[in-house]
Amino acid sequence: MTRPADLPAIPAGPPLLVVLSAPSGAGKDAVRDLLIAWDLPVQFVVTATTRPPRPGEQDGRDYHFLTDAEFDRLESEGGLIEKAVVYGQRKGVPTSEIVEPLAAGQDVIARVDIQGAATLRALVPDALLIFIAPPSLAEARRRLRQRHTETAAELQARAAAAPAEMEEASRFDYVVVNETGKAEQTARRIVEIIVQEKRKRAPPLSL
Repeated sequence: MTRPADLPAIPAGPPLLVVLSAPSGAGKDAVRDLLIAWDLPVQFVVTATTRPPRPGEQDGRDYHFLTDAEFDRLESEGGLIEKAVVYGQRKGVPTSEIVEPLAAGQDVIARVDIQGAATLRALVPDALLIFIAPPSLAEARRRLRQRHTETAAELQARAAAAPAEMEEASRFDYVVVNETGKAEQTARRIVEIIVQEKRKRAPPLSL
């Protein structure tokens, strides 16, 4: 998808780690896909996971799909800056995908679960945390059922965890509601927040 002509440009300044998180069914993957399609001047983190790919997902783009042994090796080598077991699946953020681009002065966007957001905030205190919320828990459940990617037991586990995940929204810097059918509007709002924060954090001009 072509980047909207009126999308605000992300200004230069100190590199920023942007952390996107959401309960299941909020649509964070669809929003992230739009941000990637807009070819923003940022580094998108690709998370490692031991779960199998869903239809249409590509290794190295959506996730690094690893075996348990590969995940163990990466972890033992200190290659994960954050890791967690989410709905019975192991997930982790490769250290190189955050540390190296930030050190090079590049903004980074990471899509992680609620636990991962808390860990990254502890490791990078000035990270910008954005919570993507569904319009309602009922709508989140409907979206989960509609995508047909989870078993009945997995759907139940995700639905059961959603209320507690929603309560974590207050710990984030911003909450953006992803209304049904309006992922582009949500993605635009996220870009606007990044632009706003980059301007706010820019060093004062020297006289």
